[in-house]
Amino acid sequence: MNYTYSNVLPSFEQFVQLHEASGLIKNKKGTYTREQLYQAAENSWFHISIYDQDQLIAFGRMISDGVYQALICDVMVDPTYQNQGLGKQIIEQLLKTCKESGIQSIQLFSAKGKQHFYKKLGFEEREQDAPGMSLIL
Repeated sequence: MNYTYSNVLPSFEQFVQLHEASGLIKNKKGTYTREQLYQAAENSWFHISIYDQDQLIAFGRMISDGVYQALICDVMVDPTYQNQGLGKQIIEQLLKTCKESGIQSIQLFSAKGKQHFYKKLGFEEREQDAPGMSLIL
């Protein structure tokens, strides 16, 4: 497949459509509006989008202090494009950006049932009293 990669934030409509199609919106704690979730993406330190022609099919973002720590957020892939390695490509690009910036401590919170995906990419579960996952590059 010949997909397009971009660091430009997708349109509000594309972002919301993928957020809902991926089911990620159901995993959010709190009552955030679509506009607030898009604003969070706008405020991110780095984000990556993958398109099939004009359709947003995968997205991921990070927040960071830009020095030593980053938090991976909102990794989502359209269900019709899952199991093609797109999620892995998103994570690899996020990690590459961290490495290029000298960031060694990367955190993430996994959607329920997705821990095995992140473990395959080198992340380790944290202690029971410190939920989340981390990776030291």
